[in-house]
Amino acid sequence: MTIKKMLILYGLSAVIFFAIDLVWLGVVAKGFYRRTLGGLLADKVNWTAAMLFYLLYIVGILIFAVVPALNRHAAGQAILMGVLFGFFCYATYDLSNLATLKGWPLTVVVVDILWGMIVTGTVAFFSYQIGNRLV
Repeated sequence: MTIKKMLILYGLSAVIFFAIDLVWLGVVAKGFYRRTLGGLLADKVNWTAAMLFYLLYIVGILIFAVVPALNRHAAGQAILMGVLFGFFCYATYDLSNLATLKGWPLTVVVVDILWGMIVTGTVAFFSYQIGNRLV
């Protein structure tokens, strides 16, 4: 895949992830996080940090799930590796918070890890499909 096509794949993958995650955080689970994290939540989102997360995380999805699956022509591999990448990344974040922060709820750990697996596997699958069309 050419660099130009890889950048297109990256951009489209970022849009997909960002859109899905915003629906999750802003609509579906908004009340859950407010109830369970309460005073731990910032009054305003630090968009610089959030965007840095999204930009870096998409690179990880492409490196560890999508590109290897494209090389093997295996959509199932993209999903599996996306789910696993999501599990390990979100588990690292949530379990570190559980270990070090007062009041970090176990329910957030479980829900957040499951969400990380779902969103990352989903984005990996759609990115794989886009990548197939670009190749």
